[in-house]
Amino acid sequence: MSSNHLKRLAMPRSWPLPRKTTVWVTRPTPGAHSLEHCMPITLVVRDVLGLAQTAREVRFILHNEMAKIDGRVVKDPRRGVGLMDVLSLGDDHYRCVLDHRGRLRYRAISAEEAAWKICRIEGKTTIKGGKTQLNLHDGRNIIVDDAQAYSTGDSLKLGLPEQNVLEHIRFGEGTRCYLIGGGHVGSMADVKEYVVKRSSMPNEVNFDGFGTVARNVFAIGSAPLPLSEVNE
Repeated sequence: MSSNHLKRLAMPRSWPLPRKTTVWVTRPTPGAHSLEHCMPITLVVRDVLGLAQTAREVRFILHNEMAKIDGRVVKDPRRGVGLMDVLSLGDDHYRCVLDHRGRLRYRAISAEEAAWKICRIEGKTTIKGGKTQLNLHDGRNIIVDDAQAYSTGDSLKLGLPEQNVLEHIRFGEGTRCYLIGGGHVGSMADVKEYVVKRSSMPNEVNFDGFGTVARNVFAIGSAPLPLSEVNE
């Protein structure tokens, strides 16, 4: 059973918070994102964005339905806001990205950008009726009719909050990608070569001058992202 808290000294390195101020820090509710790729909305609003001074003020914001994640009202103060999620607080919108040190950042975006998000396809499942279910990186499942048109590693641009597919971004040579791990985390690059290993070794992706494993690569195509500054 998951605890509501974890010690600050043990919190993920991706959380942009000081470690030696207090003993405990809020643990996000178990959900779609891993612990390393999300933060509870209480910490995001209070400690990262500075829009509240106490957890009680954050609960007031949530109780009055002033906060949304991906276009849907959130009331759980421990709900995780993870990679590529859109956090809306009133008329202000933020997208969760990674900076060049692998830390979670919540960047201001326009209302037009807040109407969509990019999701990576992590796997495919055949369900009742012979249809195919796409399993996305944020826990969503999208049902499609043509299973052969989609591959693991591709990305979908989804409209929010309807979750309708706006664009299918195919992963392959020439695809614009966002790196979410490795030595070049937080940067953008175009795929030069995709190497599929016929063994237990992870597949590799080569870019101009460097390479990494496939799990560190997030295909985004021409979609704009509010990237972080290198010197943060």
